Amino acid sequence: MLGPMEILGDDGGAVVLGGIKQRATLGFLLLQANRVVATSQLMNALWGLDDAPTTARKILQNAVYRLRGVLSPEIGGIPGRTAPGAPALLTQPPGYMLRVDPDRVDLHRFHRWVAEGREKLALGEHEPAARLLRDALALWRGRALADLVETGTDWPELIAVQNTRLDVMEDYFEAQLACGRHHAILSGLETMADAEPLRERCCGQLMLALYRCGRQADALNVYSRIRSALVEDLGLEPSRRLQRLQHAILTQDPELFLTEPEPAGSRVPAGQAVDLDRFRRPAASTVPAPVVPAPAPAPASAGPVPAPVPAPAEATGTPPRPAAPTAPAPEQPAAPDRRRVSVVAVRTRLAPTLGGAGSERLDELLDGTASVVREHIEHFGGTVTASFGSTILALFGLRESREDDSRRAVLAALAIRDKLDVARCTETEGAELTVRTAVTAGDVLLRRRGGEEAPMVVGVVLDEAETLLAAVPVGEVWTSEAVRRATTENVNYRAVARGWQVTGVRGEPDGLAGATGECGLTYELDVLRGLMQRSRHRTVPYLFTVLGEHGTGKSRLLGEFARWAGGLDDAPVVLTGRTPEPGQGDALAAPAQILAAYCGIRPGDDPVAARRALGERVRALFPGEGDADLMLAQLLPLLGTGAEALLGVVCPEEVVAAWGEFFREAAQHAPVVLCLDDLHHAEDFVLDVIEGLAESAGPRALFVVASAHPGLLRRRPGWAGGKNHASTVTLDRPERFTREQLVEFLLSAARSEGAQTVGR
Repeated sequence: MLGPMEILGDDGGAVVLGGIKQRATLGFLLLQANRVVATSQLMNALWGLDDAPTTARKILQNAVYRLRGVLSPEIGGIPGRTAPGAPALLTQPPGYMLRVDPDRVDLHRFHRWVAEGREKLALGEHEPAARLLRDALALWRGRALADLVETGTDWPELIAVQNTRLDVMEDYFEAQLACGRHHAILSGLETMADAEPLRERCCGQLMLALYRCGRQADALNVYSRIRSALVEDLGLEPSRRLQRLQHAILTQDPELFLTEPEPAGSRVPAGQAVDLDRFRRPAASTVPAPVVPAPAPAPASAGPVPAPVPAPAEATGTPPRPAAPTAPAPEQPAAPDRRRVSVVAVRTRLAPTLGGAGSERLDELLDGTASVVREHIEHFGGTVTASFGSTILALFGLRESREDDSRRAVLAALAIRDKLDVARCTETEGAELTVRTAVTAGDVLLRRRGGEEAPMVVGVVLDEAETLLAAVPVGEVWTSEAVRRATTENVNYRAVARGWQVTGVRGEPDGLAGATGECGLTYELDVLRGLMQRSRHRTVPYLFTVLGEHGTGKSRLLGEFARWAGGLDDAPVVLTGRTPEPGQGDALAAPAQILAAYCGIRPGDDPVAARRALGERVRALFPGEGDADLMLAQLLPLLGTGAEALLGVVCPEEVVAAWGEFFREAAQHAPVVLCLDDLHHAEDFVLDVIEGLAESAGPRALFVVASAHPGLLRRRPGWAGGKNHASTVTLDRPERFTREQLVEFLLSAARSEGAQTVGR
């Protein structure tokens, strides 16, 4: 019955059964062998509660009558004379009972061998446990009562039996892992993990097997896959046990490896095998063996999983004991090599509605985006080390560490972002391609095995990249503090919640195409450059506003301008800030970011050190003791983490007014450029101060450039209008890819990558 239902006679031949109701009656009684099953329970199993016909009881009685003739044929035609030990279908109130020798039922033998195998497993006798569990699984030839399942039968008892099989497969994999046979069971583990993506124990075993096979990146990909499935489907994080396994793989915990293969029939000494009890339910030391144990309820199975090691089994008698296979000796890894690397994590997403494309078509398009990412990573000297779903991980410094690894990683991230720019996709036609990128830097361990070219890479910095990537908004490039420190002379940044956003690079790096040129904003950039030079030459303040809808490239224009201005030989002080959407952050975030950057204050700095840095700047600009104390008191709330820092101290209007006065004074000492993105989200009192900066009296080289949605003019119709030192430009939407062009672009990238692979 562990497959299509089959009854074997005393001569070993198959006994022919009747129609579907007769087979279903026998199947349900076999699941409850040697137990009384009520007539009402049988009728419910055959027809359901509400669908039984008026003649259901009569149909059931006829099926029972025919089954008796099949199961217990009379010898010599003598009524009541049957073969000794033959099954008997008895009428016993309130229903029927199938009396049968337990050893003649596959399901019972399966449960008995499983109980014995689990007992061996609990005692640490992994070799005999593996043999017993393998023999039990070899009894399966598909789903239990597969012929009934094909007709729509979905009894809870069948689902429970199927889930018991999955539990036993995990027990088998555990025993084999303890014996050092990770290579032998790898394909079976991968098949089961694909069919049952939410079973954490199986995924943990697959991670361990992959790690032992030298595939560390694939092991971590398995963790990322199950974490995404749990979070997206159930809103849950992986269990602490699975998280500890991921951490052990990242830190290359020696406990994950067996020190030597286990001899046949012996126990593994304590500490020699990894503690896989962390990934399974505790097994009892003794397990009773009822005639047919009642299975525990379990979640529905996603489908059948073939037994990993099929083997023939006798219909009766004790389980066979095949010779134990020789456990392969695990390869000993070489001593790890610690190296400094920069990590680029890229996540690209294609909307499933793209032209109504199916999953296969979307996979081809994702392959195209992966080819674009790989091309740019390799162009800047990096190596793609892992790809899982829509996320790609690349390392700079894997083959040879260089001083400019972090800079090249940032340039690659910007080039990828520009090539797969969300602004070039046609949202109205259903083609939405988005990209997010994170860059981190830190030490990793490289471990190589004999015959393997690619090393295993272990390091917390890989996890840091994944965590940072989860916070990056669409179309932006964020870096860690370590990357910012290494590239501060070449790259412009602004502080964000969990790191630093790249706003541009200084100079013209080789291989990095100017995004403004691609988007058709060269003219606007030239205008900005000329106006800033004019402001510096005449030492007059100026306000330039860039208006445009989402996707027109206004933020990109600001970033390119900041990059250019910061790269000048006599560069002004270039400071950037962004106003978040209402409810998404502090209303004074942009002034706070600009003030912190001017004072050299970084996110996470000690509050005492931050106040000291602000105090030094204030006293340098306002030497009068009273003036300095008042300015410091008004600006200190901007060093808080949110609007609550303003309450009970000073009103927000006074804070922003003091901020404006601070930078008017700063511009009298050295040229200052303020870049404010998404100004349309700002409060009216913030807009008043920004607009007033252009009307500052006295000579000061203060250039303010702001980007905003055209809706700003509906709120402030007279914005910058009629002022001597202010102007506005409105950007049109750039030419975008049509749906067909986008598809062709991505598919051609995939074909090009495939051709290069074949050529190599």
